[in-house]
Amino acid sequence: MLPVGRRVAYWRGRRKLSQQVLADRLGKSKSWVDKVERGVRSLDKVSTLQDIATVLRIDTAVLFGRDVQPAAVVERAEGVERIRMALSTYEIALERPASRRPVMPAERLAREVAHAWTTFQYARYPQVVELLPQLVADAQRTYAHDPGRGRMPLVETYRVTAALLVKLGAPDVAWLAVDRAMIVAIGDRVLVAAAAVQLGQVLRASGRTKVAKSVMLAAAYRIAPPVVEFGDPAESSLCGTLLVQAALAAAWDGDDRTAVELLDEAAEMAARVGDGHDHYRTGFGTTAVDLARIVVAVERGDAEEAVTRHEQVTTRDGWSWLPAEHRAAYLVDVARAYLYADDPVNAGRVLMEADRIAPAEIRHRPAGRDALAQVAREPAAPAMIIQLAAILGLG
Repeated sequence: MLPVGRRVAYWRGRRKLSQQVLADRLGKSKSWVDKVERGVRSLDKVSTLQDIATVLRIDTAVLFGRDVQPAAVVERAEGVERIRMALSTYEIALERPASRRPVMPAERLAREVAHAWTTFQYARYPQVVELLPQLVADAQRTYAHDPGRGRMPLVETYRVTAALLVKLGAPDVAWLAVDRAMIVAIGDRVLVAAAAVQLGQVLRASGRTKVAKSVMLAAAYRIAPPVVEFGDPAESSLCGTLLVQAALAAAWDGDDRTAVELLDEAAEMAARVGDGHDHYRTGFGTTAVDLARIVVAVERGDAEEAVTRHEQVTTRDGWSWLPAEHRAAYLVDVARAYLYADDPVNAGRVLMEADRIAPAEIRHRPAGRDALAQVAREPAAPAMIIQLAAILGLG
C-alpha cells in the first residue's frame, strides 16, 4: 500500500487538480497539501481524510488503507462480493446448471428485471443487492436456453448490476458486468447504446475520463438520428444520455468548453423528447440536461452559477418526474456547491431533502455518506444533519 500522502497525490493527479485547487477546496494552504503528499505532515484525523476523499470524489476507505474499515464499508463489501460471485460462475460458457431451479421463461425474466430496475430507481440499494445474485444466474440460464428472447433481459440485468455497483463504489466489479453487457449486445445498435450508458458511468468512476469521453461520443453518434426533429424518442434518449455522459467526462477532465458544447447538443434532443419519460431507464429530458449543466458548474467550482440554476430547475414539473435515485444523487452534488459558497445551512438542507427522497443515497452510497460527514463538521451545520451523521457513525 502507498503511504496516505502518496495516495492523496495520486488521486489529485487523476482528478486533474493542482495542489493550490485542492488546498482551496479544503480550506488549507498549498504548503500544507505539499507536506501531506511528501509525507512530511501526517494525516491522523479521520475527519480530515473524509474531507480530502470528498474533494477527490473517492470512497474514504481508499485513503484509510487496509487497517481502517468502517462498518458501512464492510457491509457494502459483503454485498459486492455476493454479486461478484454471481458474475463469476460463467454458466453460459461452461454450459452447466448452477442449481436445480428451472429455466425462467423470457417473459417472466423481463418482469423480474423491470422490478430490479424500478427498485434501483427508488434507491432501495440493499434490496437490489439481495435481488441481483439470483437474477444474474436466472438471466444467464435463460439466455443460454433461448438466446433470441433472453438477450435483452440479460443485457438489462448486467446494466442494472453495473449501475448499482458504481453506486456502491465498486467500479472494478461494475466493469465486469458492463463488459458482459457490451459483449452480449454486439450486433444490436440499440442494446449497445443502452449498455454504453453504464459503460460511461464505470469509466468515469474509474477515473478514465478521456477514454469515457471518446467511447461515449462514438456510441452516441452511432445511435444518433440523421435528423434530430424526426428521431425516435427512445433512441434520441439514448443518444442524448450518452452525450451527457461524454460532457461529464469532459468536465471531470477539465475541458469545460467541450462539456458545454456537448450539453448544448444534448439539449436539442431533449427538447424533442420532453420531460416525464424514462426510455431505456435513462430519465432523459430537458430537466436531466439542465441538472447536468449544474453538475458541470459544480465541477469547475462555479458555485454561484450552480446554486442559481439549481433553485430554478427544481421548481419545474420535470424535476418531480425524475427517478428518486436521479434526484437524490444530484442533490449530493449540489451540496458541494453550497459548501463551495460557504453556505453549510443550505448544503445541509439539500442533503436532508436527498435523505427524504431516497435515504439509501445518503446512508449507503459512499459519496452521500462523505458529503454528509463533511457538512456535519461545519460549525453552522443544521442540527438534523449532525444528528443523522451521528446515527450513521460519521461523527
